[in-house]
Amino acid sequence: MDLKLEMIVLPVSDVDRAKAFYEKVGFRLDVDYTASDKFRAVHFTPPGSECAIIFGEGMTSIPPGSFQGLYLIVSDIDEAHAELANRGIPVSEVFHDEGGLLHHGHKGGRCVHDDEGQRRIPGRHPEQASYGSYLTFSDPDGNGWVLQEVKKRLAGR
Repeated sequence: MDLKLEMIVLPVSDVDRAKAFYEKVGFRLDVDYTASDKFRAVHFTPPGSECAIIFGEGMTSIPPGSFQGLYLIVSDIDEAHAELANRGIPVSEVFHDEGGLLHHGHKGGRCVHDDEGQRRIPGRHPEQASYGSYLTFSDPDGNGWVLQEVKKRLAGR
């Protein structure tokens, strides 16, 4: 059986503000459907992704800004940083994790580290390792996104 993650319901407080933000980031607007003043669905897909986000009125009871660590994979972290910055998106600097290839914890789109040997180190992974370099940004509600550079996928991915 194949199980494919295709959509994430994102909690936002202002649908039009979120829509403008994700258009600015460069996500593709797929649907903006209003059924009533209590139900509106706005559906976006990140470029190159098979998984989309949806948000709107009457979509979820989860508090806005609750989602952290939403990963987007890019092939060139520096290029992604430059493009997002040029679009006016406040992004972190590129960083890697002291503890290895996967950093730990998220809060407001920013990594938080609680254990010894886990801290955010400025700059790309020193060995340019796939899965080793990151940047973060948040939407206007504080939902936190992580961009991770992957140049060569692990087997089975």
